[in-house]
Amino acid sequence: MNARLPETSSIPERLATLRNAMAREGVAAYLVPSADPHLSEYLPGRWQGRQWLSGFTGSAGTLVVTADFAGVWTDSRYWEQANAQLAGTGVQLMKMIGGQQTAPHFEWLAQNVATGGTVGVDGAVLGVSAARALSQALTARGVKLRADVDLFDAIWPQRPSLPAAAVFEHAAPHASVARSEKLAQIRRAMAEKGAQWHFISTLDDLAWLLNLRGADVSYNPVFVAHALIGLESASLFVADGKVPQALADALARDGISVEPYAKAADALAALPAGSTLLIDPRRITYGSLQSVPSTVTVVEAVNPSTFFKSRKTEAEAEHVRETMEQDGAALAEFFAWFEGALGRETITELTIDERLTAARARRPGFVSLSFATIAGFNANGAMPHYRATDEAHSVIEGNGLLLIDSGAQYLSGTTDITRVVPVGTVSEAQRRDFTIVLKGTMALSRAKFPRGIRSPMLDAIARAPIWEAGADYGHGTGHGVGYFLNVHEGPQVISHYAPAEPWTAMEEGMITSVEPGIYRPGKWGVRIENLVLNVPAEKTEFGDFLKFETLTLCPIDTRCLDLSLLRDDERAWLNAYHEMVRTRLSPHVSGEAKAWLDLRTQPI
Repeated sequence: MNARLPETSSIPERLATLRNAMAREGVAAYLVPSADPHLSEYLPGRWQGRQWLSGFTGSAGTLVVTADFAGVWTDSRYWEQANAQLAGTGVQLMKMIGGQQTAPHFEWLAQNVATGGTVGVDGAVLGVSAARALSQALTARGVKLRADVDLFDAIWPQRPSLPAAAVFEHAAPHASVARSEKLAQIRRAMAEKGAQWHFISTLDDLAWLLNLRGADVSYNPVFVAHALIGLESASLFVADGKVPQALADALARDGISVEPYAKAADALAALPAGSTLLIDPRRITYGSLQSVPSTVTVVEAVNPSTFFKSRKTEAEAEHVRETMEQDGAALAEFFAWFEGALGRETITELTIDERLTAARARRPGFVSLSFATIAGFNANGAMPHYRATDEAHSVIEGNGLLLIDSGAQYLSGTTDITRVVPVGTVSEAQRRDFTIVLKGTMALSRAKFPRGIRSPMLDAIARAPIWEAGADYGHGTGHGVGYFLNVHEGPQVISHYAPAEPWTAMEEGMITSVEPGIYRPGKWGVRIENLVLNVPAEKTEFGDFLKFETLTLCPIDTRCLDLSLLRDDERAWLNAYHEMVRTRLSPHVSGEAKAWLDLRTQPI
């Protein structure tokens, strides 16, 4: 009997029900990735099965369940969180160490599933590249892979349905390139690859290409859909009722038909024999690829839209600069309130989120946060992806460091910033960590580098001052940022944990974060993050060089500095940055916020 659990069931009860379903299917192990059919970073509720089964709420992690084992693999950003959330559930924390070339849960499955056994997974949420690596690891040990096993419908009561929020147009002046021109760009790239068709599943690529936005995924203004682009036609596969008729008519005028979401697989299956389909194996699922007939030639390459959207136009860059002024003004208002209220009223980590969000919401063009605000005081700041909750949070009182990592979505751009501010008395050790991290932020922000350099190779520039101090951090130094799109965007990534592939090359117009850190578990954490824009530096006999323009506008708290550790050129950079911040933000603030801005941008 296939009994469904009550929604209030415990984690052990859910795992037991899963194991019963696995036994019926003849599956020795079941793999639950943190993914949806679009390989999104943040998932609509329907595909949050790993969280529902394990209780671990971090955005990155993979669950494996067998008859006598359950474990979540996640990286160091989430170890403390996972330890707390998995306690008493019967699910083990399996620590992933940065720099591993093979997914460790693949290796575990190959070593722990008996020869002749079967590993099950829902191929609709497993990337093509991951499926191939998993299949190779299992086959070498005589283990079978079944990629047609979605057990959640059978065991998950009240499983969320597809999100129903309406799709809307990202219009001029903020959308500076017409949808028709973007389609033409994609078709030129298809022709260069000899492809008559191109299938896109990743939601940020779709939103960029079609100048559309939605609200299906928390913090990212995207909508759940697929698209099949031909040389003469295009189809958007989206749930019924999400595209208003007026918008559907506008899409039709650009040669785009709106089709039911469930018909995407049928459209792939109906591709003409002898035609060529362009796909990105990193950004399409194994289930989608299985729908493509064997008579169709598949060409694999990075989605052309991934490159195009990463290189912001000058008009987009100017919109982002204006956005940074509004965001910086909101931050000035918030910090003026915070410093005035500290010690006079009760402030918690939750209060930080509420007041900062409210300040941003008053700014023109604000749509939403770009990720869940991280406000971590002292030991909580040592967890890079900490999240305060009603059940567990700290009051901001006493002495120490408060780390705030936050950002917002505006019609004219996406922001992401981390600042650390003092509370009461700051220790010499805290000042030293803060200053060393700032030296790393400045080192990379001031770098000049050849156009086309693979972005992971820049990582050591930020780490060098931190390594020199005998410290390090377990996350990457920088990620690409979208234009009123995902706060994490490729193809560039500044991280020595990432492979330096050709497609990670740095090009003019890319926006990237610079965010080194030092974390002392149980004590405090420091991270200083700005967004930067790739701009031309100079042309020499050795080629074109790029540099970074710092976009983020918010003072870096000099009260946390150990000035003895700064060189003259570093002091000059910080003073010039603060002068720019004061000049750019002053027209947007007044009263206490203006007084705070003037005080916190004084030269050192």
